[in-house]
Amino acid sequence: MRPRVRDALLLTLTAATGSVDAVSYLGLGRVFTANMTGNLVLLGIAIGQGQLAGSLRAVIAFAGFAIGVVVGVRITARTEAATVWPHTATLALLVEGSLLLGLLAGWEITGDRPAPVALDTLIALSAGAMGLQTAAARRLGVLGVTTTFVTGMLTGLIAALVTAGSGRSQLGLWAVTLGGLVIGAAVGAAVFTVWRPGAPLVAVLLVGSVLGAATWSTRRD
Repeated sequence: MRPRVRDALLLTLTAATGSVDAVSYLGLGRVFTANMTGNLVLLGIAIGQGQLAGSLRAVIAFAGFAIGVVVGVRITARTEAATVWPHTATLALLVEGSLLLGLLAGWEITGDRPAPVALDTLIALSAGAMGLQTAAARRLGVLGVTTTFVTGMLTGLIAALVTAGSGRSQLGLWAVTLGGLVIGAAVGAAVFTVWRPGAPLVAVLLVGSVLGAATWSTRRD
């Protein structure tokens, strides 16, 4: 696989992240399941306002994300030959895809107003999937690109523009990735508004397309 193809797939995963966070915030009780920095802030707000349900949802999202990262790191830690797209990254994304399918199925079954237990389960599935994706992106080792949290990338982009510390291609990748997050969130929110039952499908299709492209490209190589 060529590095440019890998970068395009990472961009697609970042768009999936934006979609997941939009859907989780709008449909799962105002909680982020990918952006843990924002989620921790929401946890603090819920605690400060004495909102037990809100703080519990934020804790579940954090725990689900952490477990997803642990599982993803264990999967991607296996030794293999150096390559642009390691096989273990595909395995981690495959598990992520299965969790997103579970999220989609649960979303369809529980309807617009899931019971508290069902809501917590959907949050855990969504956050676990994002933790696995973060571990897969970490294994790929592209400087500054994590696909799930972008504050560091934004800081690096601004600093590089001021100091000319990175190449044009790196700056372009960071900028496009930030844009991909916004576009993914916009698409997720739009689908949630016009076709709420299918809102999680956006992330499923994006991650599925990455899995298909990665599998085809690595087999061809």
